[in-house]
Amino acid sequence: MLVGLISDTHDNVDRIAEAVAVFNDRGVDLVIHAGDFTSPFSLKPFESLKAEFVGIYGNNDGDRLLLRDRSGGRIHRQPHKFTFSGKRIVVMHEPDLVDDLAASGHFDLIVYGHTHRAEVERIGGTLVVNPGEAGHWLYGKATVAVADAERLDAEIIPL
Repeated sequence: MLVGLISDTHDNVDRIAEAVAVFNDRGVDLVIHAGDFTSPFSLKPFESLKAEFVGIYGNNDGDRLLLRDRSGGRIHRQPHKFTFSGKRIVVMHEPDLVDDLAASGHFDLIVYGHTHRAEVERIGGTLVVNPGEAGHWLYGKATVAVADAERLDAEIIPL
């Protein structure tokens, strides 16, 4: 199972559209957004996504009610725990609990954002990924990630 990972898009609809194209080209089964969409209009490029979608609110997401409405209820408060294709996943924006959650052994995949720095690591049997900043506003380097949930590895992809 391939999972597309994106975070910190911060209203950059051009980069979001590029990310959606990457995810569609790679044939991902699920896309997880780790927060900081910022405005509801930034969901528009996700309409062409050919995969399931789930996300969480970040610290810069303003109109949460409209974000929830426009996403069809697929954006949640953090941390959001769920199972997809038998894989236990937790997604959050801030990384404060990443180490503790990974050490718990309760999750196959942990996704987070907020730092705008792409990172992939394994902690025990858990894959931990920060896809970086898709919006590229802070460091000028737009990235997403594609994770293979079966092999528990991930690739950072520049946009």
